[in-house]
Amino acid sequence: MDTTQRTDQQRSADRRRRELLEAADRVVLRDGPQASMNAIAAEAGITKPILYRHFGDKGGLYAALAKRHTDALLDSLRAALDAPADRRERVESTLDTYLAAIEARPQVYRFLMHPAEGGGSGDQGFDVGRHSAPLLRRMGEELAQVIEERVDLGPDSQQLARVWGHGIVGMMHAAGDWWLGERPCSRAELVRSLADLLWGRLAAVGDRIGGPGF
Repeated sequence: MDTTQRTDQQRSADRRRRELLEAADRVVLRDGPQASMNAIAAEAGITKPILYRHFGDKGGLYAALAKRHTDALLDSLRAALDAPADRRERVESTLDTYLAAIEARPQVYRFLMHPAEGGGSGDQGFDVGRHSAPLLRRMGEELAQVIEERVDLGPDSQQLARVWGHGIVGMMHAAGDWWLGERPCSRAELVRSLADLLWGRLAAVGDRIGGPGF
C-alpha cells in the first residue's frame, strides 16, 4: 500500500470518526447521562459492534467526546483570558465563559460530569464518574500554566500556580454545578460573587516580566 492510499484511508477513517462523534453528541444533547451505546449506534445508523470498532468501548467513546468538548471549552477560556480588557473584566469574562458553556448545553455537562443511573435497552450507560475527575485535573493544569506564564508569584511560582489553577477550577465546577441545579441567582450575580472571592490576591499580584500579561 503506497503512502497516498494510506493517507486517503486515514482521512476517511478520521471523517467517519467525526461523523460518529457528531451522532453521539446528538444523543447526549437529547438524553444527557442516560446516553447509551445502543442509542448512539442507532443514531449513527450502524450496529454497536461497528461503534466499538472505532472507539474500543464505552470508555473510549466517552474519552473522545470529553476531549472534543473540553478542547472547545479551553479554547473559549483562553480567548476570554486574552481579551483586550483590564484584569478584573477578564477574570469575570473567564468565569462567565465557563458558566455560559454549561448553561447552554446542560445535558452535555451532565453527561460529562455526572454518573449515569443506567442506560436503556440493556445498556448500563457510561461510567462517567470514573472519567470526570481527569477532565477537571486537565483544566486545572491548563489554567495553572496560564497563571504561571502571566503573573509573578515569586518563589515556588510553579507550585503556587498549580494550587491556584486547580483551586479555581474546583471552585468553578462546584459553584457551577450547584447553580445549574438550583438557579438561586442570575449568572451575572454568580460571576460577580466568584470574582469578588478571587479578586484580592489577583488584584495585588504583578505581571510576569516578559509574559503575555494578566
